[in-house]
Amino acid sequence: MDMFCFQCQEAAKGIGCTIKGVCGKDSNVSNLQDTLLFILKGVAALNSELRKAGLAEPKVNKVLFDSLFSTITNANFDDVAFSIRIKKTLKVRDELKAKAIEAGISMPTHESVSWSASTTEEFEAKAAEVGVLSEKNEDIRSLKELIIYGLKGLAAYAEHAFNLNHENEEIYAFMERALAATTQDLSADELVALTLETGKFGVDVMALLDKANTTSYGNPEMTKVNIGVRKNPAILISGHDLRDLEDLLVQTEGTGVDVYTHSEMLPANYYPAFKKYKHLAGNYGNAWWKQKEEFESFNGPILFTTNCIVPPMDKAGYRDRIYTTGASGLPGAVHFPDRKPGERKDFHAIIEHAKICGAPTEIETGEIIGGFAHNQVFELAGPIVEAVKTGAIRKFFVMAGCDGRMKDRDYYTQFAEKLPTDTVILTAGCAKYRYNKLPLGDINGIPRVIDAGQCNDSYSLAVVALKLKEIFELEDINDLPIAYNIAWYEQKAVIVLLALLSLGVKNIHLGPTLPAFLSPNVVNVLVQNFGIAGIKTVDEDLKLFLQTEKELEEEFEK
Repeated sequence: MDMFCFQCQEAAKGIGCTIKGVCGKDSNVSNLQDTLLFILKGVAALNSELRKAGLAEPKVNKVLFDSLFSTITNANFDDVAFSIRIKKTLKVRDELKAKAIEAGISMPTHESVSWSASTTEEFEAKAAEVGVLSEKNEDIRSLKELIIYGLKGLAAYAEHAFNLNHENEEIYAFMERALAATTQDLSADELVALTLETGKFGVDVMALLDKANTTSYGNPEMTKVNIGVRKNPAILISGHDLRDLEDLLVQTEGTGVDVYTHSEMLPANYYPAFKKYKHLAGNYGNAWWKQKEEFESFNGPILFTTNCIVPPMDKAGYRDRIYTTGASGLPGAVHFPDRKPGERKDFHAIIEHAKICGAPTEIETGEIIGGFAHNQVFELAGPIVEAVKTGAIRKFFVMAGCDGRMKDRDYYTQFAEKLPTDTVILTAGCAKYRYNKLPLGDINGIPRVIDAGQCNDSYSLAVVALKLKEIFELEDINDLPIAYNIAWYEQKAVIVLLALLSLGVKNIHLGPTLPAFLSPNVVNVLVQNFGIAGIKTVDEDLKLFLQTEKELEEEFEK
């Protein structure tokens, strides 16, 4: 095989991609990512030892979260960028080794601390020895990869918080320790414990990012977002990084160029600080996987701030209109470098490009409503609690997570359509595009789709659940009238899942397929300890979710 990757939901044949990724990455990029991850383990192991002696190197934090983020599905397809990143990471690792030797600190013995090379060909070749399949024990491999993918999601959220000047050294220390632990000969039980600890820090990092976002831009508020278009030339901003959006809005103000959000950037429209920009024109399009046709019709340039890139065909009319920044990358695309301390990123090039482009072609009209992060929901707590007590709301369904291109994801649209009218959907992430434009109505003025925001705003859904547990004076969060039917695609969904497990949430249904990286034995552990399950048909799952305890007892007796 030319490569092996099974980190996303679209792993080929439900097993793994071996020739080219379904996501679009080629074997060169995949192998460079494997080698980068291998070297990062050495960096983590070294800095973890230095940290114990009070000598941790601060720049390692960004090296780790930025590099881990770059290996998330659909983030970076640029082999040259990965080769450069490997060389820089090797240099940092060797600096750490010198610092450890000078301080008399024992050196970790794993090969990731000592191996070295200098050419792209050597970097790619190394992947065959250190990639996913280098761990021969299927269950140990499964648990280690589950931890690593959780760390990738954690790293993404840590980077967004960092960009807004919010950091937590405990999170950084855990990232180092957990990544270093994947080089060690740990038992399955030890790895299960580390997996749950990863979830605990997932909660911490999402809380940190929530604080970073709300202190910078205010608390999201219930908002109607335009999905039509104006007549001005425009820039479409995709991904997740709100700081990048801020920089772009400041620099486009007064230029005659509008800005539209795309996919996971939609929730930016809910923040008070962004509403003051009159040229923030609304949201264009749907979830990430529809971008090929929607980018053609947008007509203007597109800025990717993070993952969710679908590599365009060579003949795609919008190929030369794609720009990247942050952890994202695409061969041939202009990449905006990191901002310098105290400065904004310079988006002059994309703004000038936009000025010579036509206005977006309208593909839909109307509005969608969102902005229900925890603060906004708390303001509606009275009506919500009353609706639950009176039976107007029978049950909440958490349908957060990712969308994807597979046909079987139509399940989530059909599920939403068939939900009884006395139920409410709680959502976050791009999974909402499967149903957020359906005419599902409201319950006593409460929208039946309550959108908390981006995937990281799943934290808000957890905060809301914990608050309801307190209001209803329940001992167990699982006693709430909340069912979890979550869609996943990539590694940020993995850290959200682990975060929910660490909070004690059970009986989560995960689809459209269970992760290929989970071995049968690891799946059994998740089923037995946490009630994790896949999905079946819409009708079967609705029956299961909506059965009362009495009905379940009667069925069991039969």
